[in-house]
Amino acid sequence: MGYVGPVLAGHLRKTHQDYQIQGFDTGFFGHCLIGSGRLPETAIDVQMFGDVRHLHKDQLRGFDAVVQLAAISNDPMGKQFEAATYAINQDATVRLARDAAAAGVKAFVFASSCSIYGIADGPPRTETDPVAPVTAYARSKVASELALAELEGDMVITALRFATACGFSPRLRLDLVLNDFVAAALTEKRITVLSDGSPWRPLIDVADMARAMDWAIHRDPAQGGRYLVVNAGASAHNYRVRDLAEAVAAAVPGTEVSINTGAPVDSRSYRVDFGLFERLAPNHRPRMSLSDSIAGLIDGLRSSGFQDNDFRSSDLIRLKTLDRHISAARLTPDLHWTN
Repeated sequence: MGYVGPVLAGHLRKTHQDYQIQGFDTGFFGHCLIGSGRLPETAIDVQMFGDVRHLHKDQLRGFDAVVQLAAISNDPMGKQFEAATYAINQDATVRLARDAAAAGVKAFVFASSCSIYGIADGPPRTETDPVAPVTAYARSKVASELALAELEGDMVITALRFATACGFSPRLRLDLVLNDFVAAALTEKRITVLSDGSPWRPLIDVADMARAMDWAIHRDPAQGGRYLVVNAGASAHNYRVRDLAEAVAAAVPGTEVSINTGAPVDSRSYRVDFGLFERLAPNHRPRMSLSDSIAGLIDGLRSSGFQDNDFRSSDLIRLKTLDRHISAARLTPDLHWTN
């Protein structure tokens, strides 16, 4: 019931109509719907509610595969809710994987992140290069990968180090660089780049993330081994932030781009080599181009009647949603429902 989950659920239902698909979610962002004619969870068979920190191991029995998407999902949230970030992104992930293995689950897919490379000057980073996480979010992903690598047994584990997510979803997030630029172009006809525009970002559309996870669910251990860490994206989709802004401006006529040339160095700049993924999963390589993702966002936002000039304070920014839950005493500061 987050940004990626609805797209993954829809993809799996379309491509594997005979599967039984179950969801498990806290519901923090369940109400954050946009441009959807129906509840996305109608694509799955059972939607369960609960906290991944308290998921009982018996609930995993009978499943063939588990996809772990549950996370405090970006750097600002990780900074404000650091303890919860480690508890959810790291501790719960490792416990979930151990319990899944004990329950006989055959495949475990972990949504990791290319942000673990930190400031990565020089050649594009491969899976064998050192990691340099600079935020709680990135550190939680690294620690999870290390713990997953130590799990014994037959369960096939795939850690997908995703490029920066983008693209339209029924539970859209606008706290992602390309998505923010499109929303700003549509509402303000102006894109403000807070850095000098030089940082690198690899991008992957959420639709292509779903396709990568589909591959990982069914991955044969002969393709990369029982435990695999792989950068998930396309080598051709490494972009400088200023180029993303210019591409959006070109798609929304009349949009101006403002770049802060005097800004301090952005701590998140990395180019990534996706050659391993492209070799292992040739039939699941990203299909969405940058222009496809921009067009999908424009169409989705316009068709939903999006006109919010103050969208950075809305529920399309996940940190704002959590802050509202806490202010209304629905959530505790460590992100548990008060009831």
